[in-house]
Amino acid sequence: MIKKLFVIALFCSPVVCAQNAPTPESALGSWQSLQFLIGTWEAKTQGGFAKAEGIGTYMFQLELRNHILARHSSGEACKGPADFNCAHSDLLYVYQDAAGQPHKAIYFDNEGHVIHYQVSTPTASSVIFLSDPSRPGPQFRLSYALNGSILSGKFQMRMPGQTEFTSYLEWSGAKK
Repeated sequence: MIKKLFVIALFCSPVVCAQNAPTPESALGSWQSLQFLIGTWEAKTQGGFAKAEGIGTYMFQLELRNHILARHSSGEACKGPADFNCAHSDLLYVYQDAAGQPHKAIYFDNEGHVIHYQVSTPTASSVIFLSDPSRPGPQFRLSYALNGSILSGKFQMRMPGQTEFTSYLEWSGAKK
């Protein structure tokens, strides 16, 4: 085993090893419930507390030999209130601690936020990322739902002591 790892380390640079081969259906394995997310999507904001208007794209793709589902986003045009960060960028990584375990996710953004999520798929075309309510501060919920060819998303917050989530930002768009 050590010899095999040594050979891989010699002939496989981190950049080359991180690249993915095409993902056939049979290779989706534990990602079947989230496969509807895979692709590049348009995003046009349409509501929420942030009152921002924007157009951008985001991409869900399997990475690291299909061990991680990553979402990368980019904004193309944005108008919002003075306190809204139109230069926002973020990463979301979906993973399993071990094969057969539930999916989890971790979110990072350029403002220094880190959010840990539990992942559930209530239907074949929807997913909910829910943060731990026992952590200090608000609880967060990120959700996606595919309706026909349109993928809609919501980022919501629930402040301590509240029972309902409030939408901070909502968006939707078609696959590119």
